[in-house]
Amino acid sequence: MVFYVKNMVCDRCKMVVNQLFSQATFQVQQVTLGEVTVSEPFAPAQVDAVATTLKEYGFELLEDKRLRVIEKIKTLVLELVRSSSEGLKVNVSDYLAAQLHRDYNGLSTLFSAHEGITIEQYIIRQKIERAKELLAYDELTLSQIADELHYSSVGHLSNQFKKITGMTPSQFKNADSKGRQPLDAVGYHVNAN
Repeated sequence: MVFYVKNMVCDRCKMVVNQLFSQATFQVQQVTLGEVTVSEPFAPAQVDAVATTLKEYGFELLEDKRLRVIEKIKTLVLELVRSSSEGLKVNVSDYLAAQLHRDYNGLSTLFSAHEGITIEQYIIRQKIERAKELLAYDELTLSQIADELHYSSVGHLSNQFKKITGMTPSQFKNADSKGRQPLDAVGYHVNAN
């Protein structure tokens, strides 16, 4: 059986969730971003126990099928933006439709209705968070970051960066507080500028 877990967005999250399911005496077969596959049988009390513990760590079991789809969209976008520079070369709408075996227009409508932003806006915000991370590491030039994130130019990246963060990449790089967001919070905070 597969359980869907909200806010599981990184390898460290996968380790914590794996531990929590194991502590609740589930036989864990596989943990991927947003999903935990366990062997059956298990008792309803185990599910209640792991749900309670997950909440203490900022995770949540998802029972609503629509929320599962939204989390899967987020996971797939996150993997595209963060896993490799090749990932962003695909047509995202075709990729999501193929991965989720659903019409993209339906996915887009569902996502927008629940999240308050479009999938495209979510992708841009994830790309900007990735750019912030790369700027904070100070290992790549802005031009290299634009290439890595498949922006058409440094100017395009800079314009989107300023629109989302309210500052230029240079201002961000020189700021005392870097203002990065946890990945599971990206998309929830809209800049007033």
